[in-house]
Amino acid sequence: MKTTEEIYADWEQEEKLIRSRLMPPGVLAKETMLELTGLEMLSQMLAGLGPPPPIGQSLGFLLVAIGKGEAVFQGRPNPQFYNPMGTVHGGWIATILDSCVGCAIHTLVPSGKVHTTAELKVNYVRPITTEPRLVRAYGKVLYSGNKMATAEGKVLDAAGKLYAHASTTCLIFDPVH
Repeated sequence: MKTTEEIYADWEQEEKLIRSRLMPPGVLAKETMLELTGLEMLSQMLAGLGPPPPIGQSLGFLLVAIGKGEAVFQGRPNPQFYNPMGTVHGGWIATILDSCVGCAIHTLVPSGKVHTTAELKVNYVRPITTEPRLVRAYGKVLYSGNKMATAEGKVLDAAGKLYAHASTTCLIFDPVH
């Protein structure tokens, strides 16, 4: 069994490899986005064939893995995200959770459709401070229909310690023209 330090080293190496192939942050052209399924779009992004969203660069996190109905983000809860009490602001945690659960749902969205968060509920179970140096947010779809999907997510460190968990409801719809 790997130690926590070995897991952190693996996570850092995986992040370095992913970042080495990423395009500069940006947004896909609407026409391109609508031609691809959600899984195709995210797969292309991870392969360096499509831009990652700018928010990941701003907040220090990125998509590291996807599968059908699943998405994993990795983030660095650095001091620039601290609140006045010296802990990572809940908004950063909510955003990485919203990203992992939303992308988990997005992997099931067909071409020609888009989704948006209708509701996000976050439960914070312990503060994030200078430790851990990396966290992962794991999202998994619970239900996906034609117009709505639900998913759950959790933020863990390399030791498997839970920091927060969330549930979401997303609407699936035709894009507004």
